[in-house]
Amino acid sequence: VSLFYTFNNIFSEEDSQKAVFDKLALPLVEDLIQGKNSLLFAYGVTCSGKTHTMIGQANNPGILPRCLDVVFNSIGENQARPYIFLPDDANGMKIQPEYQAALMKNQIERQKRQEERLKRKEGRPDSPDTKLDEIRIPDSTKLDSVNEDSAYAVFISYIEVYNNYIFDLLEDEQVNEYGHTTLPESKKVGEDSKRKVMFVKDVVEIEVKSTEEACAQVWKGQERRRKAATILNDRSSRSHSVFNIRLVQAPYDEEGKQILLNKEMITISQLSLVDLAGSERPSKTNATGDMLKEAGNINNSLMTLHACLETLRANQLGGRATKIVPYRESKLTLLFKNFFEGAGKVRMVVCINPRSEDFDENVHVMKFAELTQDVQVARGQEVQFDENVLQPGRRKHNLLYKRVSGGPAEQQPLADITNRNSFGFNLPAVPPAFCMPPFPSWGAQDGSSEDKLQAVLAALHERQKMKKDALSDFEKRKQRMRAVLVQMEKENDELRLKTSQGTDEMTACQAELLELRSEVAKLEKDNLKQRREIDKLKKANALYSLERRQVLEEKKRTDERIKKEIEKRDNMRKTFKGVVGREKEKWEKNTEQMIRRVDLRAAQQESKLRQVLEIVGGVGDD
Repeated sequence: VSLFYTFNNIFSEEDSQKAVFDKLALPLVEDLIQGKNSLLFAYGVTCSGKTHTMIGQANNPGILPRCLDVVFNSIGENQARPYIFLPDDANGMKIQPEYQAALMKNQIERQKRQEERLKRKEGRPDSPDTKLDEIRIPDSTKLDSVNEDSAYAVFISYIEVYNNYIFDLLEDEQVNEYGHTTLPESKKVGEDSKRKVMFVKDVVEIEVKSTEEACAQVWKGQERRRKAATILNDRSSRSHSVFNIRLVQAPYDEEGKQILLNKEMITISQLSLVDLAGSERPSKTNATGDMLKEAGNINNSLMTLHACLETLRANQLGGRATKIVPYRESKLTLLFKNFFEGAGKVRMVVCINPRSEDFDENVHVMKFAELTQDVQVARGQEVQFDENVLQPGRRKHNLLYKRVSGGPAEQQPLADITNRNSFGFNLPAVPPAFCMPPFPSWGAQDGSSEDKLQAVLAALHERQKMKKDALSDFEKRKQRMRAVLVQMEKENDELRLKTSQGTDEMTACQAELLELRSEVAKLEKDNLKQRREIDKLKKANALYSLERRQVLEEKKRTDERIKKEIEKRDNMRKTFKGVVGREKEKWEKNTEQMIRRVDLRAAQQESKLRQVLEIVGGVGDD
């Protein structure tokens, strides 16, 4: 049997991960940088290589790490500092000044150091991830479509759709008051009221500054993702995973120095990479119990995806009444409803397992994939950057100016330098420019030589006097300046002493704080042990109460049963006593009657015997 299917691109087992990425995902990354949304599915039967295509290995990365590599290679120096952009609760972003971002960064880093110290003291070192120790081969592709007058930030989130419930793979494990890990809560799908986009509420979004940071979170999510061993795959995914890359960009100001703190000018684009769980037949995987339920939910969600695309195709072909697309029958289709309605590009990579046993499933997969090509998704709106408001190339010009001039020269007025009242010192004012009086001027016919000589001598005397006055004034100013410098040095020594004392006090406070933290950690550890003991005692008490209640109930039932037996015995005794009395009375009455009858018969016989004797006696006499 020969079957033929037509697709846009076909990759063989000889094609590299790089070739698949360049053809399929690289255009989506370029759209991401240009402010457009995209969605990429990996679809196929179980054990067909979907996760390998999406994630790959450290030395042979798949689509997901390569997307991150290209994004960070492209934005380069235009990457914003951490914590300038913050996610809000409505699928948007907030922006804050750099000084607030720096304060938040210091606070978070201090918190992390404290947690690490506490873990070390409690003997709970973090177990390193072996996958991060492997040599990773990055993708060196760089795109030129980055806006050099904008700052960029990358945020990631990682979720899974399991049994039609959404769980956050990056959320920290929650611990109850007894120190036990609680089950994760499912998330809800909401709609962005501003952009009318579906999103997962209360999901953790992490800002990452490199591919390595992002991959560390990917491995963390992969370890938490639900897997199970089947006959076909020893690590079969039991859920659909969705990895979101959100790129946030905001323009610099007119000088190209600071990011504009205008939330309305922020552009957010998203690339969603979906690793669908493989469709499977329980008869081939021998799934039972929970795995059978998981397989049923996987197949139902994939069937809903089929139904949505087929309904869209039927509506576009026309000829019949428009049908309602069943997005809400599955959380997976509801989450990506906007993509199918034109919010961004949709691409699908179909993975085929060449096993002959999977022939029927592969035919079904390829038939559906070929059908989806007929679905026309409306092209998303082009993102317009208003270049009329701000001058293009402003940041590049500013950086060039800094390199040439060694930084912007900020000239300080002379008066501000010499009169530093802001520091508490009263320095002498700068004297005006010192000018000597000019020599007298005369022509060839003006006066005699004696007069000229006297005029010159007078000018020289005047200059000498002004020089003495200037030297005297300079000496006075020098003495005042020396006094000011001595006072400044004295105050500086006092400040050094105070600083030293403050440093010693701070060191002592830090040591005391460390001791207090150690004691707090010890008390928390003891408290945790006591809570566990209390938990055990509560469980034992609950078990004892249950057993006592069961014993009391059994005793009560036994007492009631004994009481009923006694009442039954008394009733039987009364009944038997009445029957015996009646029988005795009846027997006595019958006995009396029999005695009377016997007596009567005896009397009759005696009477007859007497008569016979009388007759016999009479005969003898004769």
